[in-house]
Amino acid sequence: MRTPISTYRLQIRPSFTLQDAAQLTGYLRSLGADWVYVSPILTAEEGSDHGYDVTDPSTVDPARGGPEGLAALSKAAREQGLGILADIVPNHMGVASAGQNAWWWDLLKQGRASKYAEAFDVDWDFGGGKIRIPILGSDDDLEQLKIVDGELHYYDHRLPLADGSCTPGDSPQDVHARQHYELVGWRRADAELNYRRFFAVNTLAGVRVEIPWVFDESHEEIVRWFREGMVDGLRIDHPDGLADPEGYLARLREATGGAYLLVEKILEPGEALPDTFDCEGTTGYDALADVDRLFVDPAAEEYLDSLDARLRDAEEPADYVAMIQETKRRIADGILRSEILRLARLVPETAQLSPDMVADAIAEVICCFPIYRTYLPYGREILLESINRAADNREDLKAVLEDLTPYLLDTEGELARRFQQTSGMVMAKGVEDTAFFRYTRLGTLTEVGADPTEFAVSTQDFHERMARRQADLPLSMTTLSTHDTKRSEDARARISVISEAVPEWELFLGTVQELAPIPDGPLAALVWQSIVGAWPADRGRLQSYALKAAREAGNSTNWTDPNLDFERHLAAAVDAAFDVPEVAAAIANFVAELEPYGTSNSLSAKLIQLTMPGVPDVYQGTEFRDGSLTDPDNRRPVDFQARIAALAELDEGAKPDYTEEAAKLLVVSRALRLRRDHPELFGGYRAVDVRGEAAAHVVAFDRGADAPGAVAVGTRLPKRLAANGGWRDTAIELSTNVRDELTGAAYGAGSVPVGTLLEQYPVALLVPTD
Repeated sequence: MRTPISTYRLQIRPSFTLQDAAQLTGYLRSLGADWVYVSPILTAEEGSDHGYDVTDPSTVDPARGGPEGLAALSKAAREQGLGILADIVPNHMGVASAGQNAWWWDLLKQGRASKYAEAFDVDWDFGGGKIRIPILGSDDDLEQLKIVDGELHYYDHRLPLADGSCTPGDSPQDVHARQHYELVGWRRADAELNYRRFFAVNTLAGVRVEIPWVFDESHEEIVRWFREGMVDGLRIDHPDGLADPEGYLARLREATGGAYLLVEKILEPGEALPDTFDCEGTTGYDALADVDRLFVDPAAEEYLDSLDARLRDAEEPADYVAMIQETKRRIADGILRSEILRLARLVPETAQLSPDMVADAIAEVICCFPIYRTYLPYGREILLESINRAADNREDLKAVLEDLTPYLLDTEGELARRFQQTSGMVMAKGVEDTAFFRYTRLGTLTEVGADPTEFAVSTQDFHERMARRQADLPLSMTTLSTHDTKRSEDARARISVISEAVPEWELFLGTVQELAPIPDGPLAALVWQSIVGAWPADRGRLQSYALKAAREAGNSTNWTDPNLDFERHLAAAVDAAFDVPEVAAAIANFVAELEPYGTSNSLSAKLIQLTMPGVPDVYQGTEFRDGSLTDPDNRRPVDFQARIAALAELDEGAKPDYTEEAAKLLVVSRALRLRRDHPELFGGYRAVDVRGEAAAHVVAFDRGADAPGAVAVGTRLPKRLAANGGWRDTAIELSTNVRDELTGAAYGAGSVPVGTLLEQYPVALLVPTD
């Protein structure tokens, strides 16, 4: 198996094709990347900017460069000695436009008689033999149906007609009644949908890849990539949605000839991948959470909690455990009610249980889950604990839960299988996409894959976690930014400084709330933190982010029934950042207060991520500082020419000040090159001894195994460090003579003052010279 030393993620889309990626391979090689990592490239919904809505798994998307584009990228990568990691989406397909998806079109045309009736996950009996398609503005909109060229049209939607279902003189409504599908109002999807989706996205229909022929047909093109030596590894999107993730990975490993595999799996604190998963690890959200918390000052927790309580007009700060219980229940009773009711229908009538109480009980168990899902029998104890917790919460459901338990534990039963597929949906929508926009004391903490109740991580805890990572998951990915992160690594690095500047943050927040009030205290904290983290940013980006954050939080407005008056106030507050001089000045002054400490955090976090155990990924463009917010903001075009030019200047000897854009590029390029060119320096992990008054402000580790290896040194909590007088007598103990890859300075073995070592940059990358 070929494995990567590092990866560089590129978002492939119509505006940046595979051919464009091929043109970048020389730069990526020079940067130090080992593999190119591409977003989904199979044919997707026309106009899709992300590619996760695949409509034709048999072809590389022509809009993304087509098969010739993949061939060009593969050829260019091979010439540069680069591997290729491709992102694939086995859980679902895009069905927004039926005419673009041959599988879906055939299903709608032939219903249960279609070959693809087995491929899609439809509860035909619940729909009276039809699949419900929630595209109507309301059920009354059936009057808008038209018959056009042998198809049923509803505005821009084209749908097939069953053979013999339309004769001259028939009304569109009569023809519709004869189809294998039923068009219904979009609001009915919450409780009446009868096909499995990706989360609550009606236009992404679940696919049953556990069925052998479905796997074969949906992976034929992917397997070709390996057969022809074009791709080296795969990133598996949303494996938690699959009926049998373990079986899928085993089949995929075999089909690809034993290729490198990663799963997009969010691990909660203390959770590990099942030993039976045949893959190298995850896509790195767990690593991101560990790194971030190194740069959060634990002393701030009490003060930020107090501020949070005041923003909520409450005596106590938000109770996160209670909050996610409520937000998950809101999702289970709301946009994912269809999935809960489908589970309830699987309880046999012989159980003599009330369907409503069964649905209530199942929802309560899911809302008590501390992780995304189980993989029975793996996780059996967690399931039992969640059932017991649900019974403690709801005395009225105790008897029902007792009767349900055998069905939920039955590894051969459909209820247990579907329950496992569903619990992760509720977790993702209730936590990532709701609670993370409500629990706002510090934006760094509410990132994908993190537990916001873990406020900070000490260097000792960090070293222990990294030693375990080296032992257990040396080939798992590490990351700081992805297409899914709520805020980019550099935005979070600046926001983390708020934990060292709580009085300044309170003063700033009070000022802007007085001048440009957002009438929702917790949301105001989130929006103003995000503005500060992203600054400078244009008006459109910040308006889009603020609106999305408010609707995801769902407290003052939401997606389905927006509160337009509140949204006008929100938009006015964001506009004030540009139009009201006093607000603009407050932002500029507060950002200046956080810098240069945010820059120190940014460089330190990046060096740590690139050199810690695992396979480091660099998300496109983040070799420069990047203040992106949640998608689609984090998929904006990247100016690669500027990065190419800056790298050339560095290679000619330029030594930028640490506050300059190129300083991060220096850190990224030197760390990636060292890992690629000298992998022998990265075979182990041990903490490096640091002593002195400011020792707690140093993160230092040696990656050598049996001999001294590369040593990474970073600065943490830099604002408090400066306030306390700097490094003073703090010194690091070096086991051998070294050279700093960033500055070229040499140091002898023994005790070296940290103030000398980090005089030019807040980080050092030391290489043995003996």
